[in-house]
Amino acid sequence: MAKFYSSLTEIKSGLQNGSTTVEILVKDYLRQIELKAHLNAFNEVFKQEALLQAKQIDLRLKQGTAGRLAGMVIAIKDNICYKDHQVSASSKILDGFIAIYSSTIVERLLAEDAIIIGRCNCDEFAMGATNESSYFGPVKNYADETRVSGGSSGGTAVAVQANMCHAAIGTDTGGSVRQPASFCGLIGLKPTYGRISRHGIIAYASSFDQVGPITRSVEDAALLLEIMAGVDEYDSTLAQKPVPAYASDLKVPVGKKKIAYLQEALSSPGVDTEIKGAMATYIEKLRAEGHTVTPISFEYLDYLVPAYYILVTAEASSNLARYDGVHYGYRSPAATDLQSTYKRSRSEGFGKEVKRRILLGTFVLSAGYYDAYYAKAQKVRRLIREKTDEILNEYDFILVPSAPEPAPVIGRIEKDPVVNYMADIFTVQASLAGVPAISLPAGNNGSGLPLGLQLLTKHFEEQELLNFSKYFLQL
Repeated sequence: MAKFYSSLTEIKSGLQNGSTTVEILVKDYLRQIELKAHLNAFNEVFKQEALLQAKQIDLRLKQGTAGRLAGMVIAIKDNICYKDHQVSASSKILDGFIAIYSSTIVERLLAEDAIIIGRCNCDEFAMGATNESSYFGPVKNYADETRVSGGSSGGTAVAVQANMCHAAIGTDTGGSVRQPASFCGLIGLKPTYGRISRHGIIAYASSFDQVGPITRSVEDAALLLEIMAGVDEYDSTLAQKPVPAYASDLKVPVGKKKIAYLQEALSSPGVDTEIKGAMATYIEKLRAEGHTVTPISFEYLDYLVPAYYILVTAEASSNLARYDGVHYGYRSPAATDLQSTYKRSRSEGFGKEVKRRILLGTFVLSAGYYDAYYAKAQKVRRLIREKTDEILNEYDFILVPSAPEPAPVIGRIEKDPVVNYMADIFTVQASLAGVPAISLPAGNNGSGLPLGLQLLTKHFEEQELLNFSKYFLQL
């Protein structure tokens, strides 16, 4: 069994006292990946390359020239480009596609001596909340293998949960880092939109997509954020703000905070009773510590999911138009002319959920419906952002569950896809408003399934969010 490390600090002390080496760490993780291959977390493992990198980093550690992430073995979601490696977004339509350049975040992680051990399974094109829409099949939750891992970054979460790597990098469009982190008992951070470069990330919905780490400790989340964040000439949507020293400035906050919690989360019959119980317990703990914890009602709650799905499917329809069987990726062998190449390649290459979202997005953007749906959803998004900002001007944090229920059973096919989309009810607010949010483990339910709670805060206040998260986990 690979030694379990809860933070990079622990790994570094092992490297310093000689009880381990980076090569030993990589070999241990590779053994775990082999033993737990049935969980289906990885689409590909970079075995030889990781071992070679480990030897080089061990040498740099001896010479005192190693980067800040030396000893951290990470996995990346299969929609993050890594030069000369395959990237498929877990879709048949990108079968055999090899990235011709690395994403900015991969370059920054490698520059600090992180080792990328493999690419992880995810919902196809990051569209899903259970990791069941992947061309490579569902990922199993290590806490209960009959349960889903959460999505869309399900493989990345399970890789960390099952000790197949130390940390992982996912993407979060409407909760795809936070919700699987919650289902797997981990920390999942979605930074402010515009904090981390999206260059080299396969696009789903460009005005929502954001890269985020999945870790066991707040310290590791802070360090990974610090290294990945910051300006990049390849992404014009990035904020020009300097990046704080998130990791070295991490400290338990001083003073009492004002926290708002969504009262519907405790009163709605759609929220699992044990999740309500976990939330109520933390509310009491915070009050006992002298913080002001106030129930609020979010007047646009019923519009969160509809507005989100109209906007992301519209953007997906536009972004996924490039997969046409002509430029790269899968081309139908049955195609006879240009039109049949488009039609057959797309209908054979995309899975059911992706096709559903492309169709929905094309519909809401079509001439007769653009104003009724897309334009209206943009106005609602503005209202949601303004209302969220208004709450955060009065309160330091908003507390909500990460998901309305623990990880559901694999194959629980809903006849109505809207029921599945409602699983995003608590995560899409931060995505629509563009604010940072973090999912924190909040114990397990009676069946041993992990539960998660979420904190939201003001734009670019990740330092405060991380500081308070560290304190929150000690309650």
